[in-house]
Amino acid sequence: MTETMPGLENRRVILAARPKGVPGPEHFAVEDGPVPVPGPGQVLVRTAFWSVDPAMRGWVNDVPNYIPPVEIGAVMRSFAVGRVVASRHPGFAEGEIVTGLFGWQRYALVEGATIDRKVVETDLPQSLALGLLGLNGVTAYLGLTRVGAPEPGQMVLVSTAAGAVGSAVGQIAKLLGCRTVGVAGGPEKTALCRDVFGYDAAIDYKAGGLDAALAAACPDGWNVYFDNTCGPVSDAALHRMATGARWIICGTAAVTDWDPWPDGPRVHRALLVKRARMEGFLVLDHKDAYADAIARLAGWVRDGRIVWREHILDGAEAARDAIGMLYRGENTGKLLVRVD
Repeated sequence: MTETMPGLENRRVILAARPKGVPGPEHFAVEDGPVPVPGPGQVLVRTAFWSVDPAMRGWVNDVPNYIPPVEIGAVMRSFAVGRVVASRHPGFAEGEIVTGLFGWQRYALVEGATIDRKVVETDLPQSLALGLLGLNGVTAYLGLTRVGAPEPGQMVLVSTAAGAVGSAVGQIAKLLGCRTVGVAGGPEKTALCRDVFGYDAAIDYKAGGLDAALAAACPDGWNVYFDNTCGPVSDAALHRMATGARWIICGTAAVTDWDPWPDGPRVHRALLVKRARMEGFLVLDHKDAYADAIARLAGWVRDGRIVWREHILDGAEAARDAIGMLYRGENTGKLLVRVD
């Protein structure tokens, strides 16, 4: 019999059915149960916030991906941040704040070796470890600098520009001396791009006239495109590349189903004529640079040179429709679930 922690009860969100495309609340269930005692090398984490990210759609669909899909009946995979409440691993002590793929559960029993990092920025909000000081911010910084390599004065175009990744990309590009154009959906989000995140121009793709708007905002073309969407926005961006442009493929949020494979424009001629480069970016391939990226981002936060917005849901029941909410564009900042 598994030994359990006295007085503690877990609450978990499990994958109850396999979705096709974006999952809804009917694909998840909430269950309560005991909390196991850590064994040798294990750490028990009491989570405070769960992350909600576009990649989670791919994690629950039974389609080829960079990691296997979440199994039916298993805790929903997600990044989370929380406090160590018990440890039998020499590298982690009770009370330390840590992040990792802990899943949508109040208490996560994990192998110490699987914890991503200790959160040392204790002067800043803990939730930032899942956003600007987590994989969202690191994705923005490393994708832009390592793949996009923008130079001062160049034009950086960003899709989902008001989102957790896009808003960071735009601000980092400005700090690097670039001009920025953000594409977002609706007047509220384009206003965020201009008034809060400092984009030089913001385009509402839902308003129509996207080709003309891009031509007006990027008269000489864009040099770097941070692509979080694929779909119609990227189709329009294809016609506005400058010579030597770099196209960073970070996400495909505009395509909700890859079966059957959607038709799209043929990019070869445009890439050839403009001598441009299109490259996929997955932040998990760049773990060697996480610490430096987080330190740089934390410094900008403390200096007030970079800002963020969060959209926080409360409790496990709210998590069941969180991925759908993200894909419907209803969030107005980094989407998180506060555990209790």
